[in-house]
Amino acid sequence: MNPRQLSRGEFLALTGLLSGSTLLRGTAQAATPPPPAPVGKAAAGAGPSRAEMDALRRGCRASLAVGGPTDAGDELIRVGEWVKRQGLSRDFYGSGDFVQAFEKRVADLLGFEDGCYMPTGTMGQLIVLRMYADASGNRRVGLHPSSHHVLHESDSHAVLHGLREVFISPWSRPVLASDVREAREPLGSVSVELPVRWLGGQLQTWEQLEELKSTCRDKRVKLHMDGARLWESQPFYGRSYADICKGFDSVYVSFYKMVGALGGAMVLGGKDFIRDARTWRHRHGGNLFQMLPYVASAAMRLDDVLARIPGYVKRAKSLTEAMAADTRITVLPRPVQTNMFRVFLRGDAAALTRQRDVIAREDKVWVANGFGPTRVPGVVETELQVGEGLGTIKDADAARAFSRLLDAKA
Repeated sequence: MNPRQLSRGEFLALTGLLSGSTLLRGTAQAATPPPPAPVGKAAAGAGPSRAEMDALRRGCRASLAVGGPTDAGDELIRVGEWVKRQGLSRDFYGSGDFVQAFEKRVADLLGFEDGCYMPTGTMGQLIVLRMYADASGNRRVGLHPSSHHVLHESDSHAVLHGLREVFISPWSRPVLASDVREAREPLGSVSVELPVRWLGGQLQTWEQLEELKSTCRDKRVKLHMDGARLWESQPFYGRSYADICKGFDSVYVSFYKMVGALGGAMVLGGKDFIRDARTWRHRHGGNLFQMLPYVASAAMRLDDVLARIPGYVKRAKSLTEAMAADTRITVLPRPVQTNMFRVFLRGDAAALTRQRDVIAREDKVWVANGFGPTRVPGVVETELQVGEGLGTIKDADAARAFSRLLDAKA
């Protein structure tokens, strides 16, 4: 069975998203492994409560995973103090000098005419795909099997907007131009994630990306970028964000992933397109009375984080090589392409979670948020990402702490 010929129901059944199975059957097995359980959600009864986990993590001197606990009150105070120092005024439903200036700043950075701040990426991307479908009369969207639209948004694209996903590539690699050319049905749009999270942050080569852009243009298929982690992609390509985005009809970026803001996202595109996107934001109930706290949380961090990302990517390369020196550990991809990657190891999720907590107490290193099953019995995976939390710990010490996971007893 060719994975491109799977219906949605068949794909979900095979991957175990409906059946709960972690195994695949048939020839689709190699092409579309099931997505692991979301990182941080270990098996039932396998780990401590969220509060206990946060307390353990706060006591660590280094973390191999991003998204550590923060004090909610302190964070709001930091945002408020920054707003005061900037002398900012409140907005009304997103209309205000500061919010609109930030939208223009990000649009300029990514090489677009305008941008529209969105409360969530889910909302932003639904709006983009709905607008393309209405304009073309074609509701088919070409996707990678691990797309956010399929795995993480409760079928909102289909339920709310009548969009139909068409899986155009195997699970094992990013979407390529040939996938668009050989799609089994005419496509109205294609949504491409840069980088692909479930592949450990893998990206197309520059030549492959340019061919994908030109192919969509030639076939008059709208090309949208799911840029949830676009910020981390720039060092791989060694080009400006505007050059990376050039050739995409629209782009979405996140402000809480990597940037660390309270939340929020932005959709970028042409001026007329973004004007209509604002109307759709209103229709979705996304016109918050005041967007200032969320936008300020992003604006006060963005420049600093973007300046740090090249160092994080460089560190991820050296760290993963140190980890892979332990032949019991497999890193994907290798070499890493961004500052995120996935690690595979043999073991039981519950036992590994207990051992993680032992390491946190004894070595003061947080080695993983959680462990998810894979299609290989007895093998689990975890998602790691180099960020500020890794601190100044030596790569050898961090790798040694991770290897201690394999001391876990089932």
